[in-house]
Amino acid sequence: MTAAADQKRHIVIFAFITALCILGDSMLYIVLPIHYQEMGVSSLWEVGIILAVNRIVRLPLNPCIGWIYSHLSERTGIFVAVVLAAATTFSYGFLPNLAFWIIARCVWGVAWTLLRLGSLFCILKLSSQDNRGQYTGLYNGLYSLGSLGGMLLGGILADWAGITATVTVFGTATAMAIFLTLFCIPVGNDQYAKYTDNPNGCASFISIVQDRNALWMMATGCLLALVFQGIVASTLSRLIFVHTNGGLTLFGSMVGASILGGFFQALRWGWEPWLAPLAGRFSDQRFGRTNMLICSFASGTMAFAALASPLPLLFWFLCILCMQLTATMLTTLTDAAAADAAAVAGERTLLMAYALSVDVGAALGPLIAYGMNEFWGIKTVYACCAALFAILFVKWRCHPVRLA
Repeated sequence: MTAAADQKRHIVIFAFITALCILGDSMLYIVLPIHYQEMGVSSLWEVGIILAVNRIVRLPLNPCIGWIYSHLSERTGIFVAVVLAAATTFSYGFLPNLAFWIIARCVWGVAWTLLRLGSLFCILKLSSQDNRGQYTGLYNGLYSLGSLGGMLLGGILADWAGITATVTVFGTATAMAIFLTLFCIPVGNDQYAKYTDNPNGCASFISIVQDRNALWMMATGCLLALVFQGIVASTLSRLIFVHTNGGLTLFGSMVGASILGGFFQALRWGWEPWLAPLAGRFSDQRFGRTNMLICSFASGTMAFAALASPLPLLFWFLCILCMQLTATMLTTLTDAAAADAAAVAGERTLLMAYALSVDVGAALGPLIAYGMNEFWGIKTVYACCAALFAILFVKWRCHPVRLA
């Protein structure tokens, strides 16, 4: 096996393990806003807290997990993440109140931080400037299959079979990742030695904070996570519920908002395994990351503005597809751009700072979305997303960030 093939195999295995681990988390974003009372939650503002708390707990965890990976093998770190992910997924059908939900989501936050930082370090270690976008897209695209299964099957199973059956199926699937971890990830303690041994970590962090380009890169990651990981992931089914007045009648049968939300979310995760690597490869070799980012911000501005408008249903659904395409492009491009900057200077410290900024945005998203929803409605939230994308478009168009 060639070195390039071995590198791709390593990333593919890592991606499939991640996909199995995120099944339960992805299911919650579709099911919980609709079935929250059946799951021990009394109000929608509690839904916002539950969907945000795992992101909040990740904020102080990033430097801790980065330090752990400098002393722990990749295999051990991923094994711990898989066990925690399986345990929390099984628990989602039996939690009696908000306090227990917060504990379970904090435990999931630890698992995801182990997976997220592990993947960033792995891609940085295995890639070069010529293939970093492709490898980033390959990982993002394949692990999104977990979101595909969680959101599509989660919505269907929850509506037709109930919550207990849903979490049992997903928890069992997540537990299967233990075997992939034990038999497919090699034993070794030097996976990230080059990128985690940094005696001047404090000085590196200060230099990043003083670098305007690095700050804008972090701000871009934060705002994109706020919108896509926070707001869209946690409110799309709610937005569809409001726009369709509860659901859609097809062939004489009522299709609920949770199923529609799961379907549209699943479409994105269905095309990501091939579209995300393609977008990364184009940004590596043909169009450049900055040009593709600018076009994606323009597309996102128009899509979110349309979703906040009282458009005919068919055209409105097409705008959801456009928004999801934009999410695929921007997630791959910004992760690859952050890795570009980390490969030149800062390395582990810059990646940790970028991951921290992404977690800040993802944590704030559900809180902001459901807080604004209480006062101004869900469509106002999406109008604000359009405004954020317009700001990012102007910034990257007029004063592009130097990536390397």
